[in-house]
Amino acid sequence: MTIAVLGAGAWGTALANMAAAKGERVLLWGRNPACVEAIARERENRLYLPGVPLAANIEPISSINRIGEAELVLAAIPTQAFRDVARAGHFSTLSGAPWIVCAKGIERTSRRFLSDVLAEELPSAVPAILSGPSFAMDVARGLPTAVTVAASNDNIAQEIAERLATPSFRLYRSTDIRGVEIGGAAKNVLAIACGIAKGAGLGASAGAALIARGFAELARFGGALDARPETLMGLSGLGDLVLTCSSEQSRNFSYGLALGRGEDPQSASHGYLVEGAFTASVLIELARGRGIDMPISECVARVIAGELRIADAIEALLQRPQKSEL
Repeated sequence: MTIAVLGAGAWGTALANMAAAKGERVLLWGRNPACVEAIARERENRLYLPGVPLAANIEPISSINRIGEAELVLAAIPTQAFRDVARAGHFSTLSGAPWIVCAKGIERTSRRFLSDVLAEELPSAVPAILSGPSFAMDVARGLPTAVTVAASNDNIAQEIAERLATPSFRLYRSTDIRGVEIGGAAKNVLAIACGIAKGAGLGASAGAALIARGFAELARFGGALDARPETLMGLSGLGDLVLTCSSEQSRNFSYGLALGRGEDPQSASHGYLVEGAFTASVLIELARGRGIDMPISECVARVIAGELRIADAIEALLQRPQKSEL
């Protein structure tokens, strides 16, 4: 089998090495020809995943047309760029080839999840989602990792899991595509909140409370969109939330940490892509449209937009009316 990995960042490179571990031929596509040439020449992605050698059966490419050679596509590209890349690959993708979305977010302009974007741009592709508690460097180093792969057909999900599983990379399958997408998108916003709390010196107790109450928000949102409770409680929901809300390896947590220490929302990313910063506003718009209460996520969105000071956000959350925990 030939597998194409779209996106030559840290996550895409780690996934390419993982996919190559079983001897499959892997095409690693990047949009920047100079970066692709450097990866091919040095056999290492020194910009995004330094110190990790590229497997010998990975071919870095810069032509999107080459993905027509692949029977399986892993799309590890930023959420807001996903539509353009899917559209560019429209005429090259093999009909019926699974496209596994490995990004975690919601498209801002359309307020659509990426499985819906894929259906619009590549109706002949089979949509699937890969999500869960996984850092690129952990996967690249072969450390034990477990994630969820979701497809509408259980047989397809099982086939993908069997194709990609390695001794250290375990995949659990699901048919709840929307539930897996919701977990991946919402946890990034909540991780920013936890980062803010740590950066502002609010203590470990506040961090734990934010994770618990943040999960309650995620569960309310997921329930309103017909996600299965067991999906939200699983790897792609609670599992990913705990990881992302507790480690500075998470760009979303680190972004929140910088905000909590007083940095400006525009500079706190330090040049890195922070998916949660893009997702926060659209997540809140979707929640408001369905009458879903998400106070933590709303505070994050307003802080990022410059509409709310962190001190005022903390006060607003603490002064909310007393209520049942349910």
